[in-house]
Amino acid sequence: MIILHVIHSVNPESGGPIEGILSSAGVLLDQGCEREILTLDSPNDPWVKSCPVPVHAVGIRHPNYPVWRQKFPWLRYGYTPHLVPWLKENAHRYDAVIVNGLWNYVALGSWRALSKSKTPYFVYPHGMLDPWLKTSPVKALAKQILWWFSEGPLIANARRVLFTTEEERILARNIFWPYKCRELVVAFGTKDVAGDPQVQIAAFFAQVPQIANRRFLLYLSRIHPKKGCDLLIEAFARIAAKDPTLDLVMAGPDSVNWVGKLKEVASKLGVAHRIHWPGMVSGDAKWGAYRACEAFVLPSHQENFGIVVAEAMACGRPVLTTTKVNTWREVQGCGGGLISTDDLSGVTELLELFSDLSPQEKKGMGQNARRGFVEKFDMSTMGPALVAAFRASEA
Repeated sequence: MIILHVIHSVNPESGGPIEGILSSAGVLLDQGCEREILTLDSPNDPWVKSCPVPVHAVGIRHPNYPVWRQKFPWLRYGYTPHLVPWLKENAHRYDAVIVNGLWNYVALGSWRALSKSKTPYFVYPHGMLDPWLKTSPVKALAKQILWWFSEGPLIANARRVLFTTEEERILARNIFWPYKCRELVVAFGTKDVAGDPQVQIAAFFAQVPQIANRRFLLYLSRIHPKKGCDLLIEAFARIAAKDPTLDLVMAGPDSVNWVGKLKEVASKLGVAHRIHWPGMVSGDAKWGAYRACEAFVLPSHQENFGIVVAEAMACGRPVLTTTKVNTWREVQGCGGGLISTDDLSGVTELLELFSDLSPQEKKGMGQNARRGFVEKFDMSTMGPALVAAFRASEA
């Protein structure tokens, strides 16, 4: 079975969807499912050349495209004249096409190319049908217009629309009109963590040496308003005096040039010296960050699967998150973390409650998180279910 993923970008800084595709590739290959990727990236992008899965990059071919495209919102939509012809010519080579994400040219281009194709296609919204996306009236109107001509027809005619949690499926219903799709909840996950823990921890401390002898909470995701980074800094400032030996690591790429302002806030609140900003961490350093932290914190206002939650649980670390992260029920159900609301009082409560736990209680919560990962999110378990869903839909 050969699957083609269509996605906006294979840049690892773009978030969870590409991370999920890459991390599950080996497991699915063991199930007889090969994968290739079609992306709106330029062939000149460095992440295209380093991607471990075969990539067909059909973005605009320009030597400086990765730099100047960021300055123009309409270019971030990702239009390229090469997508539709490539898909029409090559779709027959695949057993199925999976369209990942919405609200960019992947959706419209895939619909134009696949609407009359005999190759079945599926859609993974990846949380992009969440009511949070309509908080801005202007953006809500723009998305409703796109829905009529692009996203709506794409979803209505897909073989299945794949939701990673029951929470995501329920939230998606009827936020845009008309809403018609064949829903299917498919368990999602990531590969289990491997490697030498001590080597990984050393790799992280080599990148952030000032944290080597400190206890710390870890945030590891894009630095973006949707993620609640500002709430986390303010909440940390509120509990900092209560636990003066505890620091905060804010790891991740700055996708909206927000770090400077967040550092100013931390400085005004008197905690700048206890907050560390290593940027994006990857490889051994990423796993070392998870392993060395006391708990992982994700205070998002909207999050679909939240692959970083699964990664933290794989490393046996408690997860502190909000009810706006769609996997919160799984975290709560296994006793692997604490859950609260996505506002300042809620995030402060998360930090306070965790700080009040005894070392034994924190250790037990981490052990529960590890068990929860194995039961709910381990791709070695979830992978066969995903392949079975594709094959069942062929019948």
